[in-house]
Amino acid sequence: MADARELPPLNRQFIAHFGEMGSRWGINRTVGQIYALLYLSQRPLNADEIAELLAFSRSNVSMGLKELQAWRLVKLRHHPGDRREYFEAPSDVWEIFRVLAEERRRREIEPTLSMLRGALLEEPASDEERHAQQRMREMHDLIDRLMTWFDDVQRLEPETAMKLMGMGATVTKVLGLKSRIAGAAGRKKKEG
Repeated sequence: MADARELPPLNRQFIAHFGEMGSRWGINRTVGQIYALLYLSQRPLNADEIAELLAFSRSNVSMGLKELQAWRLVKLRHHPGDRREYFEAPSDVWEIFRVLAEERRRREIEPTLSMLRGALLEEPASDEERHAQQRMREMHDLIDRLMTWFDDVQRLEPETAMKLMGMGATVTKVLGLKSRIAGAAGRKKKEG
């Protein structure tokens, strides 16, 4: 197996970038780099190969792989006659997005919604608390609406979701036109 200096420059660049971005996404640099290597790899890799390619300690690789498994971002594979475990990233980028989004939702959004629901059930004791509770309600309603939308998008076939994303500002224009038509129809009814 090649060492880290033998990874193609394009692969090294992607892996380094993913390590940097990982820290912004809430995972450490090592985990981000391991994931990037597995994502680019043409075949499943075992922990020793990953450690050698990235010049990481075997223990860091093991901890990183456990974290990636907890995030459901790598799949475990076994090869006949080989006792080692091999790891690969899902090949479908849409599936990767779905898993990441679901995990972020479970880890970050659901606890926030739960806290907000509890706060909204409290009886405010002052104007300051009423104001705070109203702000929390606004936040809750927005997050709840986004999660409903997200659930709808999750149920779409990948091709349909890609088309929807490709429409971009066209959707806004259609919705704006629909509002103007509805407004004009309402004014016409009042006049008639």
